[in-house]
Amino acid sequence: MTVPALAQALPPTSVQQPPQEHAGRPRVGLVLGGGGARGAAHIGVLEVLQELRVPVDCIAGTSMGALVTGVFAAGQSPAAMGQALAQANWDAMFQDNPDFYDMSYRNKRLSQVYVPGSELGVTDKGLEYAPGVVSGQKIKAFFNELVRDDRGERQIQNLPIPIALIATDILTGDRVVMREGSLSQAMRASMSVPGLMAPVERDGTKLVDGGLVDNVPIDIVRQLCKPDIVIAVNVGSPLLKADQIKSLVSVSAQMVNILTEQNVKQSLALLTPADIYIQPDLTGISAGDFKKSATTTQRGREAALKVADRLEKLAVGEAQYASWQARIDAPVPPPVRVDAIEIVGLEHVNPADVSRLITQEPGQPLDTAALNADLLRVYGEGFFESVDYSLLRERDRNILRVTPIEKAWGPDYLRFGIALLTDRSTGSTYALRAAYHKTWVNPLGAELLATAQIGNSMGAGLDFYQPLDAGQAYFLETAVSVRRDFLWLFQNDNKVAEYSIIESNAAVSLGARIGTLGQARIGYRQTYKRGDLSIGSPVLPEYSINFGGVFAAIDLDRNDRIYQPRNGWAAQGSYFVADGKGYSKLVAELRGATQIGADWVVQARASYQGSPTGELPIYDVADLGGFLNLSAFARKQLLGDNATYAGLRIERILGEMPLGMRGDMRLGLALEIGKFGRLYTETQRTGWQNSVGIYFGGETPIGPVFVGYAYSPSSGYANAYLLVGVP
Repeated sequence: MTVPALAQALPPTSVQQPPQEHAGRPRVGLVLGGGGARGAAHIGVLEVLQELRVPVDCIAGTSMGALVTGVFAAGQSPAAMGQALAQANWDAMFQDNPDFYDMSYRNKRLSQVYVPGSELGVTDKGLEYAPGVVSGQKIKAFFNELVRDDRGERQIQNLPIPIALIATDILTGDRVVMREGSLSQAMRASMSVPGLMAPVERDGTKLVDGGLVDNVPIDIVRQLCKPDIVIAVNVGSPLLKADQIKSLVSVSAQMVNILTEQNVKQSLALLTPADIYIQPDLTGISAGDFKKSATTTQRGREAALKVADRLEKLAVGEAQYASWQARIDAPVPPPVRVDAIEIVGLEHVNPADVSRLITQEPGQPLDTAALNADLLRVYGEGFFESVDYSLLRERDRNILRVTPIEKAWGPDYLRFGIALLTDRSTGSTYALRAAYHKTWVNPLGAELLATAQIGNSMGAGLDFYQPLDAGQAYFLETAVSVRRDFLWLFQNDNKVAEYSIIESNAAVSLGARIGTLGQARIGYRQTYKRGDLSIGSPVLPEYSINFGGVFAAIDLDRNDRIYQPRNGWAAQGSYFVADGKGYSKLVAELRGATQIGADWVVQARASYQGSPTGELPIYDVADLGGFLNLSAFARKQLLGDNATYAGLRIERILGEMPLGMRGDMRLGLALEIGKFGRLYTETQRTGWQNSVGIYFGGETPIGPVFVGYAYSPSSGYANAYLLVGVP
């Protein structure tokens, strides 16, 4: 049920009356205000109320206060709640996608080439943006666990104590008071910070953070259970000082703080001398400091103890408090046996594409941890703005209803990417890329991807991907592309020529999906390639060649992050047999990463490019050189046949991206070696070449960003780099 802010009183019939345990004592209403991570202070207040044996008869909460309100009313003790908040990985929770290895293969590769946050929906209404940086997929799953929705969806009106959770109708600006319906959904709605988290659709409205209209809902708690005394806890962020307002982000934060403080002043004016007001000292703790939940809880405890003399007057005897506590601490029912599974609410996506990722078996008890992991993998397919579940009881049967919500701005998208590279040897290059991605062209999940790129390297392509079964275990893919690039030829560390390379490809392949790990395929590829001399001696050769052949490829990826993993591995391999050209080409690469302690990551990579039969021709060569590919040398400075490479990177994690953004910044040392069986350029560099490099950078919202310097002790050659985006 929703109630507009203009309504000054709830309808008398909607007021839930708690049992008459308050007889002989004052009725107590508790108000828990919003404040983001600062709301963990509420847990400390609840701990003191518990120790002093102060029962409460109703609670109203906003934002983080709504979270604490809902979890407490659902039966979690303050201690258990504090432990859950302290153990939660808040950095991961504000990143909707699963670990990179649990994303679908196609979504992985798209995310690496095109900036994930650049996705625009192409609809009949024009271009549409995602409603928030975070859709709240992991946050909602966390709330489900906290209130035990896996034992049956908790309804606000059925809780043992009357509560009200506050949100804002983003369409009208009205206050919305939630006293019925899904508890976890109401908690999520009350915490939806505009712009950061997507609004929640509930009862025909779009709801965002309740702090915008009523951050300390004192009047609501008075209506909720007619308390004699109100305990109000205010954890809101104070207004920024002049020297703290230095950016657009800080200006936006100040605007929200001003709106919040205005409604807080109005609410606090409703307090009477009999009421108890608690405002913890949260100096140094911001709304985003979720990792400081233990410290924040202690601050709340200290603030409550300062008014302990007044709180003690509300205490009851052990027996009376035990009776109240027993009603709050309802026993946790055993795991529910799932009799049937339903996938509902889909318009474009085939339900089979969802059900193939659900491992829960009908007739077995619900495995909550496995289900949450499964739903995250479903979300990682890239087609949904949220994936949730509910447990329903129908005719003595327990129905697990999975409810994926397709992206309102899909199923067709525009995507964008950027690549900027500057190195000492070849100067600066740039590329801007865009793609039109049409998904679910037919019920089997066909996709059309049209790409274009401008810059020093220019090109266009068209890819059509057609699954052959509803579960998308097998697929047929056809692709055509054309690309123009430039290649410098080096000899004795000097640029001796520049070639303009035009390459067009047409390929068809039959493949098999290997879960979320990757895919394997076989096919036929035809290539036309022309190399025109742009700069250099006219005696240097040019070429124009058509060649084709059968190929096989496998691509596996178990890394945990899009660009810069902390843990995981990846393996790629391809084998191409050229028709009538007398050669074949094998390309193989293995990468691995492991985190050591909290601050160190070690990465290793080994690769081979060569010709098992014949010899690689000049138009289809192996190459080394470029950032983290024998970094001391320029990009593709070394060309030849049978190239072997090995690299080791030792990285120190210096910091992480702000809340809601994936990635970290690292300082790294790269040790690399490489060798060719035969060199076509830099022909004097026989034997193993080496490179020692240092770099700073990491994964950012626009892709990897690095600056680095590398030196080759074996040759005395050096290079410096600035890299932004994906080459």
